[in-house]
Formats: sequence, C-alpha cells, structure tokens
Amino acid sequence: MNKFPLTVVGAEKLRAELQHLKSVERPAVIQAIAEARAQGDLSENAEYDAAKEKQGFIEGRIADLEGKLANAQIIDPTTLDADGRIVFGATVELEDAESGDSVVYQIVGDDEADIKQRKISVSSPIARALIGKYAGDSVDVQAPGGLRQYEVLDVQYI
Repeated sequence: MNKFPLTVVGAEKLRAELQHLKSVERPAVIQAIAEARAQGDLSENAEYDAAKEKQGFIEGRIADLEGKLANAQIIDPTTLDADGRIVFGATVELEDAESGDSVVYQIVGDDEADIKQRKISVSSPIARALIGKYAGDSVDVQAPGGLRQYEVLDVQYI
C-alpha cells in the first residue's frame, strides 16, 4: 500500500478514536449482544440485530483506523525546513484578490481535513494549487464556483 501524509496532531486523533473504539465501544456492544441473546428468540429480536449491526460498524472502523495508522507517513510541521515554500503541514495566509479578505489554512491529510478549523486536505484544489509556492506569489485556483485568485501573504510551519 502507498503511504499517505498525516500530521502529528491528526495521527494522535486517529489513535485516540481507535483507543476509544477498542476500550469503550467494543465492550459496550458485546454487552448489548449478550443482553439481547438472553431475551431468547434471535430471529425476531430487533435489539440483537441492531447490536450486531453496530458491532459490524465498530469492527470495520477499527480495521480502517489500524490500516490508516499503519500506512501513515507522520509529518511534524514544526520540523520542516522548506525555506518558505508551501508544503504539506504548512499554515498559509491568503488574500482573496477579488474581495481582499484574508484567510488562514493549514494543509493536512485527507482524514484530518476540517474546513471549520481551517484545515484543508492536501488533495483539495486549493492545496494542490498552493503546494510549491512562496509568500508573495499569486495563485489561481479552479474552484467549483469558478476561477479564484489568491495572493500568498505568509507561510508558517507551526
């Protein structure tokens, strides 16, 4: 399998979710299945069916997280030496050329992207356009709403 990038913070969040699923969710669903089995006839037992379905989801998510963590290339943005170039993990301040509004984004892995926290996926159109640029560069981004132009104001590795 291919390695995929993940920040240190993103890896910690995935590990915490994995730990929660294994130590809290998995035992709870096993208990729910045992209680539903104790009620007798399993062929018409909705609680049993629901618990088994939840167990399938939990086990699938555990396998997914273990696979992602095993194939992750964990990158610490604070240790990067990219000489001001925009790379994975960089925090970038942009100014919209049309409106003059400025915005700050961090370029992160697909699994940790969250636009509300200003974290954009490395595979998003804006991140792909930004990679390799420097502060002072202009960037054209083909967004779903049309072509947008940004100026890179600052690049940080925090």
